[in-house]
Amino acid sequence: MIKKPKNPIWYGGRLFRPVTTNGASETTSETIFKYEQKFDLVTGTYSGGEIEFGQLIATIQPNGNLDMRYQHRNKSGELMTGHCHSVPEIMPDGKMRLHETWQWTCQDNSHGTSILEEI
Repeated sequence: MIKKPKNPIWYGGRLFRPVTTNGASETTSETIFKYEQKFDLVTGTYSGGEIEFGQLIATIQPNGNLDMRYQHRNKSGELMTGHCHSVPEIMPDGKMRLHETWQWTCQDNSHGTSILEEI
């Protein structure tokens, strides 16, 4: 069942770029994420830097956080998968910052944190 989130945060149409990353992330400041939204479903595509093409799917939790799964192909031709918990912050200029905790579900299952900012 699809339901409209209670939280007024809207992810659709926003572009994000990583500003910090800790751990074995393949994203760089050249990686651009584009989010779309339908009710409590967020989808996105991303590419740039070491990532040839990626996709994500997430559910917006009642508090506005995202429960996300992602997959991409890197420039070495490897398929990579993982999950992520993303906590939004609205900055004074109205743009969004995402505080993310993620883990690979492939290779060594390592984990890390990232901060993405809307561009």
